[in-house]
Amino acid sequence: MEGKWIAADGHAVRRIDWPGPTAGTPVRGSLLFMAGRGDAYEKYLETLEHWRQQGWRVSAADWRGQGGSGRFGTDDTTGHIGNFAEWIADLAGFWSEWAEQGEGPLVLVGHSMGGHLVMRAAIEKVLTPRPDALVLSAPMLDTFPEMLPLPLKRGFSWLMTRLGDPRRPAWKISERPGTRAGMRRTLLTHDDARYEDELWWREARPELRLGPGSWGWVRSAATSSSAMFRRGALESVDLPVFIVATDADRLVSPSAIRAALARLPDAEALIFGAEARHEVLREVDPVRDRALAAIDAFLTARLG
Repeated sequence: MEGKWIAADGHAVRRIDWPGPTAGTPVRGSLLFMAGRGDAYEKYLETLEHWRQQGWRVSAADWRGQGGSGRFGTDDTTGHIGNFAEWIADLAGFWSEWAEQGEGPLVLVGHSMGGHLVMRAAIEKVLTPRPDALVLSAPMLDTFPEMLPLPLKRGFSWLMTRLGDPRRPAWKISERPGTRAGMRRTLLTHDDARYEDELWWREARPELRLGPGSWGWVRSAATSSSAMFRRGALESVDLPVFIVATDADRLVSPSAIRAALARLPDAEALIFGAEARHEVLREVDPVRDRALAAIDAFLTARLG
């Protein structure tokens, strides 16, 4: 069932509550999924159904300013946010209300930018009640180019927001600067049918279409990543964390993911190679099935 969650400032955020587990399937707990930048939960209905069949009560929601939850850029296809703190506040508010209706262990799952924001929320201890586990899919802990240090990314993006409207697009098309439109699927998945499924949803629901991020988004991402990697931040996460990612990712930084894994106190991971692209949960079946099986095994081992 789709509906709206109203944030503290009155902004309407779209949500979906998936049907409960099938008859005869014991309820394992409640799971909230948060998608990435430019994403919409429609892309992950197949995965939500997988978790339902595993016994989870599943929900998902947009981030404000994308999906079916409005826009803040200079046009309808630019993804803008003034500060990632706005999204973290939304996540904390939604989580608190959603968890009140939850049953059993509470699991928070984030893909890409969603994984970044889930990790920031865990670092800042703003999630009440405390999640029982976190699962991150290809988390955007830093962006490309990897060789450019975060202070330089932060300084350059700050300058670009001072030289013009921070709501203007930071690049022209696709998921990252310098990528031609025809190359987009080569960044996301090897599975043509699942890629075409996203395009079908964008045609069926034009409000889901989103292109480049704004310079404000770029500045906010660099600032937030810097905060995440400050001394003691990742070490303060007192939750079990599972990360599924790929060293072949060309949208988010694999080296940042490995650096975070080395610092998190209680973390496990499944890291793919060239067989997987950024959208691991929308990959070809051999990759996707292995990723989901690893997540299932982690949740079973940690939560019963």
